[in-house]
Amino acid sequence: MDTAQDPRPLYLLALDQLEKLIAEAGPESLDRPTPCTEYDLRALLDHVVGGVHRLAYTGEGGRAEDVAAATGGVPNDGWPAALGRARARVTAAWAQDAKLERPASVPWGEVSGREAVGGYVLETVVHAWDIARALGTDRPLDERLGEAALAIALAVLPAEPRGGGFPFAPVRPAPAGADACTRLAAYCGRAV
Repeated sequence: MDTAQDPRPLYLLALDQLEKLIAEAGPESLDRPTPCTEYDLRALLDHVVGGVHRLAYTGEGGRAEDVAAATGGVPNDGWPAALGRARARVTAAWAQDAKLERPASVPWGEVSGREAVGGYVLETVVHAWDIARALGTDRPLDERLGEAALAIALAVLPAEPRGGGFPFAPVRPAPAGADACTRLAAYCGRAV
């Protein structure tokens, strides 16, 4: 990732995309499987909204790993509102430019705030792809976000080794002519 870049605008665009997808996820779809084989759609939404709260807590000066993964108690039709609350919190937590230069404790280590936000751009974009696949939506995902998240992934995620305790499956091939989000998903080990 280009550390001279401010990743917050990209993160907000990623949240915009996520909001549109979550608005499509009605209660009847929450038990659907996702490309993240350990999660059904409800569990993935919980993970993603929980991730927004983890990044917010990091921006507030805490350690992301101290925030429980589960958001708990979100009603089946409450995911758009849950994301809205998390988005307001993370936006306020990272409003000050100086926080981008401060150390931040995230699940993958101690990094700058800039790198922490960039890591959550990657997570949000790849999980948007997962959610879109679970929903079977024809909505195209943002190519600019896909390219940015793929650049982050290539810079920070080794292609090998994967599996075991590493949170990504082995890199998979992407189809010829695949869009950036699909190439990102394949690089993160999703079957595309």
